[in-house]
Amino acid sequence: MTAPDSNKTQTAETTGSAAVFARGDTQSDTFSDDMSEKLITLTQRRDFLAAARARRAPQPAFMLQARKRRDGEEPDAGIRVGFTCSKKVGNAVARNRAKRRLRAIAREVLPELGQQGWDYVLIGRKDATATRTYSDLTTDLIRAIKDIHAPRKPRKN
Repeated sequence: MTAPDSNKTQTAETTGSAAVFARGDTQSDTFSDDMSEKLITLTQRRDFLAAARARRAPQPAFMLQARKRRDGEEPDAGIRVGFTCSKKVGNAVARNRAKRRLRAIAREVLPELGQQGWDYVLIGRKDATATRTYSDLTTDLIRAIKDIHAPRKPRKN
């Protein structure tokens, strides 16, 4: 048995219309089936920092940050998504549970409403991410994505 290569893409496939998650920066255009779309997990700190400077849509259970990638930044890499929870959320068990719930809603909603060439970061909130019902989390993410992609109002100077 050989050690896994860190440059290869690791995928976790799910059934139904759920997406396939891939880790890393490799560009692979394979899909598990016709209904699934590939979501690439953000792993680089610079990608999280770039999303933090972009659009935001606060929701009761999480914060959604999103940005459109520029021309030189893997525009054909599909939809990329990252998940994070600070230590304010709780201990490691609580943070992992919150991130698991965020991954589940992203897997359900982003393939349908997310746009190609965009990076999304979901940030968990203390108590709310773990205790809010799944249907409310899904509704919140749908609302947040629509807010992010809505036409922006011109700034007044």
